[in-house]
Amino acid sequence: MHNPIKKLAAIHDLSGIGRVSLTSVIPILSSMGIQVCPLPTAVLSSHTQFPDFYKVDLTDHLMPFIQHWDKLGMEFDAVYSGYLASAAQVEIVEHFIDRFYKKDLLVVVDPVMGDNGTLYSSFGPDLVEEMQRLIGKANIITPNITEAALLLDEHYREHMETEELKQWLVRLSDAGPATVIITSVPEFPKNKKTSVMAYERRNNRFWKVSCHYLPTSYPGTGDSFTSVLTGSLLQGDSLPIALDRAVQFISYGVRATFGHQYDSREGIMLERILKNLDNPISMGTYELLD
Repeated sequence: MHNPIKKLAAIHDLSGIGRVSLTSVIPILSSMGIQVCPLPTAVLSSHTQFPDFYKVDLTDHLMPFIQHWDKLGMEFDAVYSGYLASAAQVEIVEHFIDRFYKKDLLVVVDPVMGDNGTLYSSFGPDLVEEMQRLIGKANIITPNITEAALLLDEHYREHMETEELKQWLVRLSDAGPATVIITSVPEFPKNKKTSVMAYERRNNRFWKVSCHYLPTSYPGTGDSFTSVLTGSLLQGDSLPIALDRAVQFISYGVRATFGHQYDSREGIMLERILKNLDNPISMGTYELLD
């Protein structure tokens, strides 16, 4: 039976407090006309930047979920994975991709492992090794610059030249994914901007989208970025337009939130900006790099 709505399997955690993971993925992609089928990797009382959070690891429950979906004959247009609660979950995600694979399935892996130059405290080197294998299953990966360094066994440096970043993009693509996007690339203090850089192996093109930097940080912006990017591609946009839409959405969210006296750990105020996803595509700001 034909389903007129595209269906996406979202393999992420569910945090009760903080706009991260599924609490960002579901509203964004639903607003973009995509049906989200969540496969929770863990349930947390809050995301991990809050102290004393309570976490339930769902590793032992994932296969029964998957087996039930298999029995129901579910089919998906996309699989999108993010925060995995343990290294053992990587093999389960690989099994999921293989089981529900079909022609033109879009597989997006956001290799959530760390930020600001360090691995998250709840993870060990075993997750890095497993994630290095998982990206080989993906069409698209969206590491931040810290995660890109971890995937490549390179040392993190806050400031890198464009040519070296292009080499990183190609090396990551050589591991499997046809499209690689590195987020959170700082350009400040040189020009007070931050950027996203991307590589498409099919046509050997490099893309860049920049936005003005504000001195703040909100958890979940990576989840929101990749969600908008994925929804845009499923709607039929080109990669540079999808990058543009995702960067603009995050920029709107940061600016809508920044002026408030507000606990930044709650994340950007998605509720204020979801309607922007319905706006016509504005003039693009993407660059094609030489």
